[in-house]
Amino acid sequence: MKAAVGEGPSAALLGGRNPVVQHSSAIRKLQLSKMAGADGDDSLYPIAVLIDELRNEDVQLRLNSIKKLSTIALALGVERTRTELLPFLTDTIYDEDEVLLALAEQLGNFTMLVGGPEYVHCLLPPLESLATVEETVVRDKAVESLRKISQEHSPVDLEVHFEPLVKRLASGDWFTSRTSACGLFSVCYPRVSSTVKAEIRQHFRTLCSDDTPMVRRAAASKLGEFAKVLELDYVKSDIISLFTALASDEQDSVRLLAVEACVSIATLLPQEDLETLVMPTLRQAAEDKSWRVRYMVADKFSELQKAVGPEITKNDLVPAFQNLLKDCEAEVRAAAANKVKEFCENLPEDSREQIIMTHILPCVKELVSDTNQHVKSALASVIMGLSTILGKDNTVEHLLPLFLAQLKDECPEVRLNIISNLDCVNEVIGIRQLSQSLLPAIVELAEDAKWRVRLAIIEYMPLLAGQLGVEFFDEKLNTLCMAWLIDHVYAIREAATCNLMKLVEKFGAEWAQNTIVPKVLGMANDPNYLHRMTTLFCINALSEACGQEITTKQMLPVVLKMSNDQVANVRFNVAKSLQKIGPVLDSNALQTEVKPVLEKLATDTDMDVKYFAQEAISVLALA
Repeated sequence: MKAAVGEGPSAALLGGRNPVVQHSSAIRKLQLSKMAGADGDDSLYPIAVLIDELRNEDVQLRLNSIKKLSTIALALGVERTRTELLPFLTDTIYDEDEVLLALAEQLGNFTMLVGGPEYVHCLLPPLESLATVEETVVRDKAVESLRKISQEHSPVDLEVHFEPLVKRLASGDWFTSRTSACGLFSVCYPRVSSTVKAEIRQHFRTLCSDDTPMVRRAAASKLGEFAKVLELDYVKSDIISLFTALASDEQDSVRLLAVEACVSIATLLPQEDLETLVMPTLRQAAEDKSWRVRYMVADKFSELQKAVGPEITKNDLVPAFQNLLKDCEAEVRAAAANKVKEFCENLPEDSREQIIMTHILPCVKELVSDTNQHVKSALASVIMGLSTILGKDNTVEHLLPLFLAQLKDECPEVRLNIISNLDCVNEVIGIRQLSQSLLPAIVELAEDAKWRVRLAIIEYMPLLAGQLGVEFFDEKLNTLCMAWLIDHVYAIREAATCNLMKLVEKFGAEWAQNTIVPKVLGMANDPNYLHRMTTLFCINALSEACGQEITTKQMLPVVLKMSNDQVANVRFNVAKSLQKIGPVLDSNALQTEVKPVLEKLATDTDMDVKYFAQEAISVLALA
């Protein structure tokens, strides 16, 4: 919405002039006379400019001024903020959306600037106008601010000022005001008289059956929140009937929001009422003709399970969950697959294993070979967690074949998700059982064409190394880790360097000296300058973990030799490396070996080499 820029501003504030045509000197006089008396305090001039900018043609200037509204209000004082600034702001509601959004946010923090809770109702008119605008984000922010300041109203002010505002919004001609009203019922309901409570319940009922789907959607999204503040009797008499109606709405966008409310409603009701009041509607939602509604049931399944308790879970939710895992829509199967571990964990202990083995595992076996990669990927991210629930024997017999099948899956995300959760299996059966299948999967991922897949597998390498042991690692994976150091993507080379450091921390300095360091130092003679630089990055990362002796005897001579490299990028990285490994070296090595090289680099023809050499001399105190 465009601003009616410069039209009808508050005469008291703007001195009756149009600031777009002419910046109002009246404003400045108004502010400076008020704030500085006759002192002519120039420090207050910026405040006057801010007020001028509230009506400037440039939207960015108006936005900047709105964001500094609290500064203007502080300068004006509480009385003039109430009597001049707020009416002026209410008049300017017709503006660009980003200005209105900033205004809605600012007003939520204005309580003390208008004189505290006693005068907080003065903020309601501009926020009421903002709650009716067309742009959703502005309305939502206005409702958020209204909810915030409702807590600062006294019970009397709430009934006198706030509750009438809610009624006006709820019975507005435009759907925009009615959607905003839905978010305000729950904040005022607990603190008003029983008569007003009855009126609020009636308004909410009306909005739940509004002709406009957007309003019913807003009501459905706030149904659970409203139910939480109602007395139990009214939950049973009012909310359940509204819940049933919204869950059968002709619009699936309304029905799916009713599923969300179901979680809140189920937690409020006693166990004996759930079967009759909630479950028929929930069963209907789980089999809804719209996949979006079924998706929402799958997505909220763990919360629903906790809300309805173990008995209903066994009798109703287990078959419903099976159906969702076999749903014809891939999105629903993926959402359900994501909840497999959580659902199994929350099953009653006395019958958990039997339910999983009989009802859940057959469905899981089917999903392992699902045609949709998102379903398989969702399952792979949680399936390993079942091993801790089912124990060693069941894992070896039933889950291990599934893990092995997923490790050979054509989709890299599936293989990656299995590898990233190996620690669960390691706790139960040890990783050796998987090692023969793991290796081809790791190698394939390590050489995947997508660099992000390669990056992800590098990040899991220290975990794998710790679980597989040093011998297996040296035999099968060491070569892979070194190959990453010369990958054509910098992010991979960088991650591979960090990976080496973590491996040294895990396997020790002696292992590094025998296995890693010679290979890293060998790259110093590589014809590709990027690979020579990787040597330096590795030395930076490894020096601390390897300790003084290895750094001084093996790494330092290589770094010093590289100071004669023909490529300036390598030379200035030599200076940076010497600065990095300096603290690990003893003072003799610093003075006799490092200092002469840095002094030579400080006179290099390349300005970057000079700069980093001088910085290293300064940091290492070698000057």
